[in-house]
Amino acid sequence: MPSVPFSLRMDADIRSRLEAEARRRDRSSSWIATKAIEAYLSACDEKRHAIENALADAENGVFISSEAMNSWVEKWGTDKEDDLPEPDIPISDAK
Repeated sequence: MPSVPFSLRMDADIRSRLEAEARRRDRSSSWIATKAIEAYLSACDEKRHAIENALADAENGVFISSEAMNSWVEKWGTDKEDDLPEPDIPISDAK
């Protein structure tokens, strides 16, 4: 896809940090900014997709207790990190 010009205003401190990172990576400031924007938009897409999936699961009666979710989240970044917990609230209890 061809690139097109785009300008934006930013805080002077952010611009300095951007330029410093560009120098460290031997890249242009615009390349760094483009990669940051791409990462941000990808994160937004992933979040939106996760929310849509969660809503679909809820509409289908698939629920995971807050206890199971909290236990799962507490293990993030540890050597005991688990896969997403299985639904543990029966459909009849969720309504």
